[in-house]
Amino acid sequence: MFMVDSYPIAVLLCFCAMVCWGSWQNAQVLAGKTWRFELFYWDYAAGILVMSLVAAFTIGSLGTEGRTFLDDLAQAEPWYASMAVLGGVIWNLGTLSLVAAISLAGMAIAFTFGGGLAWVLGIWVQYADQPKGNPVLLGVGSVTIVIAVLLSMTAFRRLSRQQRKNTTKGIVLSVLVGVMISVYYLFVQRSIDPDFLPASAGRLTNYTAVVFFSLGVFLSTFLYNSYFMKRPVEGEPLGGRDYLKGTNRQHLAGLIGGMIWCCGNILTFMAVRAAGPAISYGLSIAAPVVAAIWGVFVWKEFKDAPAGTNSILAAMFGFYLVSLVLITAARF
Repeated sequence: MFMVDSYPIAVLLCFCAMVCWGSWQNAQVLAGKTWRFELFYWDYAAGILVMSLVAAFTIGSLGTEGRTFLDDLAQAEPWYASMAVLGGVIWNLGTLSLVAAISLAGMAIAFTFGGGLAWVLGIWVQYADQPKGNPVLLGVGSVTIVIAVLLSMTAFRRLSRQQRKNTTKGIVLSVLVGVMISVYYLFVQRSIDPDFLPASAGRLTNYTAVVFFSLGVFLSTFLYNSYFMKRPVEGEPLGGRDYLKGTNRQHLAGLIGGMIWCCGNILTFMAVRAAGPAISYGLSIAAPVVAAIWGVFVWKEFKDAPAGTNSILAAMFGFYLVSLVLITAARF
């Protein structure tokens, strides 16, 4: 298996993970506006599982270090495997709930309370479990993240001043989303054996942990997404026939989106050994930076925004950049 011991390489992997996590949404755009997220999500979850298996049988099994995927399965204890699965179940509920929160309260509020809380709280959840990194730099970096997220909320609100009817409900749901997404990483991380010591026998390699995580995502989708299809936050209820009406392009877009997201998940857990969980999580989940770049420069989401919005966006990107520099420097 491929193992990472160099911190600079670990940081590079985290930035690649950030790009993956901030770019998979473009696959949904390619699927078309008529292809509802609930339908897209079936293929998305399948893509996550497929990519995890591809990685496990390739970079997770080649070479002389560590254990191959099949060898790791043979020695894995059910307790550690179940922790990784639970991480996938929690993450999946958080992700689908975030979509519901966006529908209820809008992008600005949902990402401010959901995405921002998941980012900042997740850093400190991982640090409390394994205190690796400079807490002062992580603290200042967390503050700049909060400022950047608030600026993002301001920009979105200037873009659309329409008030949502269910803002309070959306805020409550967004807070729950932030908590769920911030803790999933901890469960998966605790299932991983970073050093292959006899005392930690039964734990998983990062590649095997990602497979069990992805299995948790895939299986829980049948529960969560079935509920959202029958009782959608917006639109009419959907059924299995609606999914079967999808074109090859729409199904392929979902698979690609899931595979892109899973690539980010694989990379961030590859980096944990050298960077530590707090920094690996903090850099990788900075996906809003990439998502904002796509929205501003590629999809031109703010082209009709009021005057002065560009200055707010510039300040937002500036604070995001400062936060990434501080989190990176926290390990030196």
